Amino acid sequence: MLSILGTLIIGLIVGFIARAIKPGDDKLGWIMTALLGVAGSFLASYVGAAMGWYAQGTPAGWIASVAGAVVLLVIYSLVKSKT
Repeated sequence: MLSILGTLIIGLIVGFIARAIKPGDDKLGWIMTALLGVAGSFLASYVGAAMGWYAQGTPAGWIASVAGAVVLLVIYSLVKSKT
């Protein structure tokens, strides 16, 4: 239970950092920001394992998690602008 809470708190921090790095007005609440950070971390872990940078099941580092969240934020803004 505590690891899930820790993951969400770290995801929130990563999401806030990603939103600060990417310019533009993203109208996301803090829950969506946390989900963005968590998803970015999972994306970074998956890509890192596929590329051989991380062992299978190893979580990504802070920089890779922020990079994954920024990628997801760019994709989100592209999809959101088309609708």
